[in-house]
Amino acid sequence: MHVLVLDTIHGGEDIAEALRQRGDTVDAVDVYRGTGVPESVAASRRYDLVTAPVHLIPSHPLLAKSPVKTHHEMVRELVVPPRISVEITGARGKTTTAFALAHLMTDLGCGILHTSSGTFRMPDRELLWRKSITPASVIAASASAQKFGAEWLIAEESVGVAGFGTLGILTSGDDYPIAGGTKSALAEKCRSLAACRKVLVPRGVPVQNGWQVIDDLVCVTDDVLSFDGGEVRNPLLTLAGYRSALSAAAAAGLLLGLPVEKLAEFSALPGRMCLSENCGVPILDNANSGTNADNTIEAAAYLRRLHPGKPVVLVIGMEHHAVCEGFPVNEIRRAVSLVGPAHLVIISGSDEYADQFPDADTICTTLSAATDSALDFAKTSGGSVLLAAKTWR
Repeated sequence: MHVLVLDTIHGGEDIAEALRQRGDTVDAVDVYRGTGVPESVAASRRYDLVTAPVHLIPSHPLLAKSPVKTHHEMVRELVVPPRISVEITGARGKTTTAFALAHLMTDLGCGILHTSSGTFRMPDRELLWRKSITPASVIAASASAQKFGAEWLIAEESVGVAGFGTLGILTSGDDYPIAGGTKSALAEKCRSLAACRKVLVPRGVPVQNGWQVIDDLVCVTDDVLSFDGGEVRNPLLTLAGYRSALSAAAAAGLLLGLPVEKLAEFSALPGRMCLSENCGVPILDNANSGTNADNTIEAAAYLRRLHPGKPVVLVIGMEHHAVCEGFPVNEIRRAVSLVGPAHLVIISGSDEYADQFPDADTICTTLSAATDSALDFAKTSGGSVLLAAKTWR
């Protein structure tokens, strides 16, 4: 086949290479930066198939060339998954759910865990690489599963799943516009999940035939997660983010016949409500791709419960624009207002926040520099530090 691959930035080049290895003739067009095969050249050629990301504006002229498959659908054709494969998507909670479910799978033998934090060979958590969670990245993760003879694969994916999964999980029902405001991200995620053999969704999401609701399988009260036949106690269950993620992992474990009781041993992940100490200064790290105003406010309350009386130094903002949902200025202001920090460190990868926070103690461009500044403030004031920057980690 002669295939046109659109958008080389978000995994298109990986898809193009996999198609070439399959024997197809491929043209790849970078529709955002204008590199690669020129759009004018592609427009003059005939193709058997076009593949494009779900976030490309539907009116793009090259989408009218031939039948179109999304990148997610194309990846489904290109991967050979292991016996147990779980695909996870959602606006928040994906990474924590993936690690929690991997924690339950360790007794099954070697597995591959592909997340925004990195791709790991489990159970030793050997880092193989760090890539984005565009659907195309699953091609390499699946290839590693074959290489190592893995029994299972857990893949975190953005804006939907490829659909090869034994189980597909939607971690949250939050929605936001994509494709220039012409599509619903939630609708695209649900559409792609329908290809999986089993599907788990949170309550409130329209359920298709055969789908199961997470809250129908597990129930959380305080720090106890209950299910038919047992319960799990873990202090992380008192935090909304972990409550949702551990519930999703537990429900998935029940469907897959895994030892859900092992979630009692699961501990906080770096960047996700993880508490540490630096030179006597408590640091609560909640800087990740899912950081928002609500979990920043929750993190501040959690930090104050753990260290009452210590003034909070808040690091907040957005380091990378690659994070789909962003961190709007009005939401940052809401978090700052409700947290009421003793010192405020704004983090911004560019200048978009520079004039928006005149009361900030300092503005930094990286999480590393912001953390150093916050530590200096905390040492002087005898305070604690809350990291709440939106960033890929």
